[in-house]
Amino acid sequence: ESVVIVNDVIRDDGYCCSSFYGVVEVVALGPTLASDNMAGESGSTNQAQQVQNRQPHLSKQDIVHLDIKSLTPLSHDVISRQATINIGTIGHVAHGKSTVVKAISGVQTVRFKNELERNITIKLGYANAKIYQCDNEACPRPDCYRSCGSAKEDSFVCDRPGCNGRFRLKRHVSFVDCPGHDILMATMLNGAAVMDAALLMIAGNESCPQPQTSEHLAAVEIMKLKHILILQNKIDLVKESQAQEQYEQIQAFVKGTVAEGAPVVPVSAQLKYNIDVICEYIIKRIPVPVRDFLSEPRLIVIRSFDVNKPGCEVDDILGGVAGGSILRGVLKVNQEIEVRPGVVSRDQDGKLTCRPIMSKIVSLYAEQNDLQYAVPGGLIGVGTKMDPTLCRGDRLVGQVLGAVGALPDIFTELEISFFLLRRLLGVKTEGDKKGAKVQKLSKNEVLMVNIGSLSTGGRVLAVRADLAKIGLTAPVCTEVGEKIALSRRVEKHWRLIGWGQIRRGVKITPDT
Repeated sequence: ESVVIVNDVIRDDGYCCSSFYGVVEVVALGPTLASDNMAGESGSTNQAQQVQNRQPHLSKQDIVHLDIKSLTPLSHDVISRQATINIGTIGHVAHGKSTVVKAISGVQTVRFKNELERNITIKLGYANAKIYQCDNEACPRPDCYRSCGSAKEDSFVCDRPGCNGRFRLKRHVSFVDCPGHDILMATMLNGAAVMDAALLMIAGNESCPQPQTSEHLAAVEIMKLKHILILQNKIDLVKESQAQEQYEQIQAFVKGTVAEGAPVVPVSAQLKYNIDVICEYIIKRIPVPVRDFLSEPRLIVIRSFDVNKPGCEVDDILGGVAGGSILRGVLKVNQEIEVRPGVVSRDQDGKLTCRPIMSKIVSLYAEQNDLQYAVPGGLIGVGTKMDPTLCRGDRLVGQVLGAVGALPDIFTELEISFFLLRRLLGVKTEGDKKGAKVQKLSKNEVLMVNIGSLSTGGRVLAVRADLAKIGLTAPVCTEVGEKIALSRRVEKHWRLIGWGQIRRGVKITPDT
């Protein structure tokens, strides 16, 4: 069996602790398929049969007879194995975002210590959950809704006494759980995570609104997210009268915003109280997003690694693995792919050159589920035939993976129209001090620019009214019209100061 191992932690007894998706999962290592087995139709058929043998409880994906035109985000063979709806969790720090995600999906969206120190990409925690509904109409709501992890079978018997119904799979959702606060804002604004809806967390034992709650709501308005569910968390810590009083505060707070009229659900993530109500809301109130399956596929890389353990035999070396979210199109096993900008270097004259990486997809994964084809939604692991050194330790982060010849241009300089926030986010100031106001952009200052999943330095070369020219430290593969987030160094921290939209730029032609 071909297994994508996702961390170099291999135990002596031939088991591997994989921590790719923030899940510690023990995967049995079978004999590895040599990658040349994968070539040609026979290879893909063999592999499809093997996948079928490995996860017989999930719906079978047949790549040979795949008709992309007939796929929808609710096609059974898709949602059986991967998520198709992305839901962001937003709210003030320590209001229970990760805990709620864990209560719904059973997945702990762990983050690694070094991510926060090294200011590399925004490591989004993704956790997938399947949402079921009992097919017996007499089954009372909300007990007839249930959520489970993504590896659970697609239908199982309802455990309510006297109910002979079965739970059937209705939705497969991915929760995007963002770590840092500024980082969350940058991520939300620049489209590294495609969010279809949001859960706004408000802790019941604190007054509403807390500072970040209103900022996140502002970001949601900028993104034009329509579907919001407000969760009044930690309800087990307060009296009924307090909860009622805070409910009125919440209603006053969201009046006039995009969240006006959004349902407020009292929950306790620790005690798993009312989690089934959230499931009901997700099925009934969040419409299935319209996805573009027919365009050429494009995936933003947010993680990448070398899955080979030290001292492994040359014949057994596996190609590099890239993990990311598909923006559009369908990726298939055995497809030829290109990664841009690829390998970036300077020639003797100090001129930047980019050499895109060409490769082939060997395997696709969503959490532990093996895929034959992957559609937009959730985090997808792509096993390739790339040199694993190119993928080691997140080297591919910020690059774009897609069909050969169909990726956008590579830019080294951008001209943007930008919009600055009125004041800095997350900086508490006494009274109305000058410090919290966002100063105008000045020539030659260095900003951090977030484009897709790439964080890079950008020097302001020229600025006029709401237009700026920015020279980038690292070349980026993007297109005109994309949104970018701008951050400035304030008191040793990068703080989000605004966002912009690419109007045009200086391109470099990649070496072939």
